[in-house]
Amino acid sequence: MSKVIPRLGRRRALQGAAVGAVTLGLLLWWLLPLGQEPPSGTIVFSTGSPRGVYQEYGERLRAELGRDMPGLKVKLLDSAGSQENVQRVATGRADFTIAAADAVATYELRNGSGAGRLRGVARLYDDYVHLLVPSDSDIRTVADLRHKRVSTGLPDSGVRLIADRVLRAAGIDPRKDVTPVADGIDTGPARLREGKIDAFFWSGGLPTKGLVALAQKRDFRFVPIDEGLVTKLHDQGGGARYYRATNIPESAYPDVQQGVPVPTIAVSNVLITRTDVDPRLTEWVTRTVIKSRDDIGAHVHSAQLVDLRTAIYTDPLPLQEGARRYYRSVKP
Repeated sequence: MSKVIPRLGRRRALQGAAVGAVTLGLLLWWLLPLGQEPPSGTIVFSTGSPRGVYQEYGERLRAELGRDMPGLKVKLLDSAGSQENVQRVATGRADFTIAAADAVATYELRNGSGAGRLRGVARLYDDYVHLLVPSDSDIRTVADLRHKRVSTGLPDSGVRLIADRVLRAAGIDPRKDVTPVADGIDTGPARLREGKIDAFFWSGGLPTKGLVALAQKRDFRFVPIDEGLVTKLHDQGGGARYYRATNIPESAYPDVQQGVPVPTIAVSNVLITRTDVDPRLTEWVTRTVIKSRDDIGAHVHSAQLVDLRTAIYTDPLPLQEGARRYYRSVKP
């Protein structure tokens, strides 16, 4: 008996080592596409306004990219939002960015400079339109915004694009029938609380941290954007076809919503790049985006919705070659 036990121990040790080697091999396969050395150099990533989801996601993704590609320097640029982001990538001022699908489609339809070079990397998560008013406001519908001071987002932002379309769908001229104010998520909530504006449009992931603190004070409420307006939005054509009717779930801002969902519209966000960005680099970036979902999602709730099964749907853009290589490599 004394001779059998050591043999079993050695056998189990060898089996354990083999399992460990296989596990390590799978881990390396996951982290190191095609067994290559990680790309290095410098890239520019255009994010969004301070306190917005784009910026926080960009910061978290930079950290994850740094773990997978230690030799890669990622420079982050603040931006007004989707419209500026699309232009920056198309014209070479940035290499990667996040942008809403309606902004991408609008840039293409306007034949913006470099539009033909734009390519998709991954569908990420949806932006939800938030229309905020003070708790004691008499504004109950979008139509009630007429003759009010309305923050419709920063110039060149995705918010501005959506807000103007929503107002037109409600029969309101965004330049004549309201007093438009340019605010981002970093300034709009405070100005609403201080009574300097009557309403504030925002489009972002759920929940947007820039609204969470305000929500805890219950200084505002949401104005619903009903499904009838979505139909009128689609009638506008172009990028407006990417909007869909949905609800802000009651769990997003529980202190404000009090268990009641809010009808609104949503649009998907896409991670984009250009045709001339190194496909090998893009393959690595795509891999990091997919595998870091849970780590980033622990801090950015919207990132939890990144899914390998839907990431390939980057409409209105075709996939960049590097992203296509990655998705093919993990196809069952």
